[in-house]
Amino acid sequence: MDYNILATTEKITMSAASSQLWMNLRAIGDPKPKVSRSRIKGIVMAETSLDPVEAILRLREHMESDVDRYDKLFRVFPVVARVPTEIDAIVEEVKRQAIVIEEGQKFRITLEKRDTDFRSLDIIDPVASVIERDVDLKNPDWVILIEVMGKMTGVSVMQPEGMLNVQKERYALSTKAE
Repeated sequence: MDYNILATTEKITMSAASSQLWMNLRAIGDPKPKVSRSRIKGIVMAETSLDPVEAILRLREHMESDVDRYDKLFRVFPVVARVPTEIDAIVEEVKRQAIVIEEGQKFRITLEKRDTDFRSLDIIDPVASVIERDVDLKNPDWVILIEVMGKMTGVSVMQPEGMLNVQKERYALSTKAE
């Protein structure tokens, strides 16, 4: 299946999380999202007709009004492009997307690896070497998200709010309500 969004969940709640993601994508304006469980336990894949980063921003807004519709999802990530899990292909895609990182802005690389023998530094070092900007692990202007899923890898260069950590957001909403 093609996908441009990945979500994490518990292994035993993959079906319920898939349904939740499908319903929530519909609620934010995608008339026909496609959602399925991946072969990797705990990962749900979705294909939305919306821009994947914009979809995550809309999901965050939607979650604020109906937080209970997100109880099976842990994290939701956009996938701007998918490339073969080869260092050169990943580096080239990062270079293509990273032109948005302006002089004086800082970045962080977030790497999620599943079903691969690559070590983290096998990927992080070559990617970081082609970005001529400063790194800031705690408060970056941009996140380079690399999602290795076996033979294919998702690459997204986005601002930090382009990723949705449902658990953190749910906690923040609950403390805001108190």
